[in-house]
Amino acid sequence: MELRHLRYFVAVVEAGSFTTAAEARLHTSQPSLSRQIRDLEYEVGAELLSRTAHGVELTAAGKAFLDHARLALMQVEAAVEAARRAAQPAKKTFAIGFQTGHEMNWLPQAMHVLRDELQNIDVTVSSVYSPDLAEALARGRLDLGFMRVEPGYDLEYHVVDREPLIVLMPSDHRLVAKQAIHPREFVGEIFIGGSNKATVLRAITEDYLRRSGVDIKLDHGVDNMAMTISLVVSTRGLALMPAYAKNLLPSSVVSRPLEGEVPTIEVAVGYSKSNTSPILKLFLSRLDELGAEPDADNSFLVRRARNRREQAIEPLGHRRVRQNRIAQRRVG
Repeated sequence: MELRHLRYFVAVVEAGSFTTAAEARLHTSQPSLSRQIRDLEYEVGAELLSRTAHGVELTAAGKAFLDHARLALMQVEAAVEAARRAAQPAKKTFAIGFQTGHEMNWLPQAMHVLRDELQNIDVTVSSVYSPDLAEALARGRLDLGFMRVEPGYDLEYHVVDREPLIVLMPSDHRLVAKQAIHPREFVGEIFIGGSNKATVLRAITEDYLRRSGVDIKLDHGVDNMAMTISLVVSTRGLALMPAYAKNLLPSSVVSRPLEGEVPTIEVAVGYSKSNTSPILKLFLSRLDELGAEPDADNSFLVRRARNRREQAIEPLGHRRVRQNRIAQRRVG
């Protein structure tokens, strides 16, 4: 008994006809196929198929034989695939993480940077909160993260964008009529901002309000955009969030820019300096390509790409980043 006998048998059963199986599936002659099935039945010692006016039907022996024949063929295919994988060098893996919501802007551009290597590597993508990305990078579970510059981790950062903070509000809020929102409009409103976990956003928000001379307390601290949107809708409050929030807003929530000097929050590529991945090294060598081919219909991406070409991407160690951010907040 040979593997072709099993394949021919299964093909006849699935086609329901010797003629159809021979011509459409096996590309052999019908007499040759019939001879192969007779040889199989001889080896088994029982009739497996019976011819009828409507084609072929399985005998009791054929029904018992079919499942085992299919399993044997699947096991052979699995063995072949395993042998082929073993004969080929294993693909390198490259794990990229995105602060939830940023993958919409940055994943296509990250893939563009890796375009020459995609056939040779397995890229895994995850989307979590920025502090969790820092933890994963520090523990070696990720190679690269698009995130905030998180203090307290031994990571390297390259700032690739600075996005403005915007105001989120219910779509029927009284401030919707305004083209831009002055920070004094927050007085008397329920205020939603970054939680203690969202340390970078919270620090920038507090510094902005202090410099604006607005003395308000945070009513609700959030660490993700889904919670922010839910609170804006349910409490009818105002939220101060990074501009990428516009990618995620439902029709019940709208955004408005801030009036006057607008605070910004950095988007950075973060990685562990102890990571020796050659793919990471390649990615970092091509950082200036981020935003090189944005969607022509997306004015935000076009503007961002142009700004990045005008302002060089800056590498920062985490200690110096922390010092620089503090200094920038002090001088406004």
